[in-house]
Amino acid sequence: MPASTSRESSAARRARFVERFGSALTAAGMQRLPSRVFASLLADEDGRMTAAQIGEQLSVSAASVSGAVRSLEQMRLIHRERQPGSRRDVYVVADDAWHDVMISPAATYDPLTAVLREGVGLVGGPQSPAGQRLALSVAFLEFITEELDGIARRWEVRRNRLVR
Repeated sequence: MPASTSRESSAARRARFVERFGSALTAAGMQRLPSRVFASLLADEDGRMTAAQIGEQLSVSAASVSGAVRSLEQMRLIHRERQPGSRRDVYVVADDAWHDVMISPAATYDPLTAVLREGVGLVGGPQSPAGQRLALSVAFLEFITEELDGIARRWEVRRNRLVR
């Protein structure tokens, strides 16, 4: 470990990670602030923070945090809990946050598949070029959904080995 890194505080290393991972998520297509909020929650010791804590850590306003956490909740990357004995909300990231997002066809792929399937008839039928594109999209999403079942089972076996 370089000397400058060994002298760097734990908070500074965590902040550096948050910015780097947030940038990676942004480059992958996620909005900038939700990316940073998600990275902050992942890097937090217990994965639980209030809006005030998130705002302070990222030097952003409460209104900005509100929009970012709403976006992350819609993506099911985090969820909201009520702080015991308080009216304050706490935002929580699951230890295995990626699992629910990636392996959840009912919430992610099923609605898209249904609309695409209906769209085949609306754009000229399966013989039209547009209908063929939509039908191919339906077939791909159905394939992905079928494959996800096997992926989920294999992940559970691997995860159980990792978190003993």
